[in-house]
Amino acid sequence: MVPLGVVYLAEYLINQGIVELIYFPTLTWMNHDDQYRWYQLVYQVGVFVSRSSIAVFTIKHLWVLPILQCAAFVFLLTVAMYHYIPSIWIIFVTIAFEGLLGGFAFANTFYKILIEVEECYQEFAMGLTSIASSLGITISGLVSIPLHNALCKS
Repeated sequence: MVPLGVVYLAEYLINQGIVELIYFPTLTWMNHDDQYRWYQLVYQVGVFVSRSSIAVFTIKHLWVLPILQCAAFVFLLTVAMYHYIPSIWIIFVTIAFEGLLGGFAFANTFYKILIEVEECYQEFAMGLTSIASSLGITISGLVSIPLHNALCKS
């Protein structure tokens, strides 16, 4: 429950407060709006692939996912602040990774509930976990507005 909430907090902080500010003005084949749309497409592909991965493999140590997602957040935050990455392709890979982590956290958390929690408690556990993910998204929405504004001022 907590790993999923933290993953979603970092993930949605990236999507709502940071990614729009990562722009490569020297690209002649893609303007700012197009870059943002491509970021979102790459992110959604990552989410789709990872949510579909349960049939192939599972992740037992869910605690790793929020650490990696927070690292992605810090990396993209510094990119938005200092613009030190020379290529949009590095950002595409990072955003795909962000989407993969979010999807892995979602799919594996609910899968773990399904196989580890007694059947009589599964519905409650899934409901509580859904609240944790929604709380992470909501908090990120509240934090991303001042974060975005602060980044724009710096």
